[in-house]
Amino acid sequence: MRRDPRAYLHDVIEAADSIARFVGDSDRIRYESDALLQAGVERKFTIIGEALSQLSKLYPDVAGRVARLREISGFRNLLIHAYTSVDQRRVWTIMQQSLPELRVSAKALLDDLSNQGS
Repeated sequence: MRRDPRAYLHDVIEAADSIARFVGDSDRIRYESDALLQAGVERKFTIIGEALSQLSKLYPDVAGRVARLREISGFRNLLIHAYTSVDQRRVWTIMQQSLPELRVSAKALLDDLSNQGS
């Protein structure tokens, strides 16, 4: 049985919220010096990327409504397959600039699907 597309969007939102909780009021310098914090953030980013990858495979029409989907999947692949070249400054920037926008977008899409009864 295929998983409902809303479940994948919920995973994205939950992971984004976890990242925000993990980071709290930390600044970039603290983030870059805290390996445990980095590991938690990276794990949640991989969940976001995998959820959107699955959404793309199973529900391409829904996934097509997610801005920058290919970039997000590419970032997930970088974190998993090229882990030795991860630039924590880049992770920080994505976390601060792109993640809030993704969360808002995923929430709006989830709300839209829920209102449609998908």
